[in-house]
Amino acid sequence: MNPIDELRAARPAHLGDRPIDPRTRTAELSRAMAQPRPVRRRRRPARPVWSLGLAGAAAAVTAVAVVVSMNGTASPPRAPDKPSSTRQTVTLSAREVLLAAAARAERQPEGTGGYWHTVSVRRTLFAAAKGDYRVLDQQRSEGWTPSATGAGQEQWGRQQSLGARPATEADRQAWERAGSPASIEVTVPGKPKPMVLKTSPGRARTGHSPLTDGDKVFWLGRNVTMKDLRHLPGDPGKLKKRLLAWKGQDTDVPMSGDAWLFAVSAGLIMDMPVTPEVRGAAFRMLAELDDVRVIEDVTDAEGRTGTAVAIDEPTLGGGVAEHRLIIDEATGQALASEYVAVKPRGLQAGFEPGTMWNSTALIKAGWTDDKP
Repeated sequence: MNPIDELRAARPAHLGDRPIDPRTRTAELSRAMAQPRPVRRRRRPARPVWSLGLAGAAAAVTAVAVVVSMNGTASPPRAPDKPSSTRQTVTLSAREVLLAAAARAERQPEGTGGYWHTVSVRRTLFAAAKGDYRVLDQQRSEGWTPSATGAGQEQWGRQQSLGARPATEADRQAWERAGSPASIEVTVPGKPKPMVLKTSPGRARTGHSPLTDGDKVFWLGRNVTMKDLRHLPGDPGKLKKRLLAWKGQDTDVPMSGDAWLFAVSAGLIMDMPVTPEVRGAAFRMLAELDDVRVIEDVTDAEGRTGTAVAIDEPTLGGGVAEHRLIIDEATGQALASEYVAVKPRGLQAGFEPGTMWNSTALIKAGWTDDKP
């Protein structure tokens, strides 16, 4: 998945062609794999379009195979139990991990409600323009997408900056040597001027906007309606065929079939209101991809440990990023989506290979009858 394409995609229709400032574009990075967008204008989003237009807020990849309780409220993701020292550990292949996740996802109850409600926290790494340290920009996003998408329906979003903080202890020490500034100028590759991040949390902003084209709620290679999502095939082969039919539409960076399927399916699995059967089918489809690999004992930005499945994705400027989907093997749901610099270019330029550049942690996802 190409992050710059995601930034371009992560913009609501009602803003038209007005330019976006660098901070807004960067903030919109992680919501970029699932929201709808105006055809031929923007590229690759990743969540409900609402949050993008409110207060300059943004884009991100949401969460996986959520566990929905019988009343439609999702249980928060839980990290799997760590094996005891006396228990024999077995290394699983990516295929085995994904098939196990599929079996658990298919057993989750559906839930019902008037809105699909998601909560996530996105973190993006920046280098300070002055001083040898790096900071994490932290944004909390919350969205409500209506289950009924007829005339007059709107999507709601709430965005809040949680404040920027030094990325590591060494970065903190360097920040303190720089005078512990409450406002930090950071560099954005490709932009002539730095942008400013605040270390203190901002005010939560809530807003709403019409659905794209009147009924489109997410993006799967094209803008799709709630009905489209609810009628996706639960067979892995048929789901793969449906997604590949949309491959490469409205994108700038060529992607292999495996990378395309992983990128699109990660958004589908993570925060779209599909049926448990379709989530399971998406996991099974990914299990058959040759380029997917497994990374064990990965800790996400919220401190939860899971198993990641990953694939390399191209970025603009000839770069490469490793896209990780961290899964709780005990429940088959996602904990987070992450991007690690492999060949740093574009927005990752200047970071060492292996640097965790962007992450989105799922806090909550499920159906509700309540809106803001």
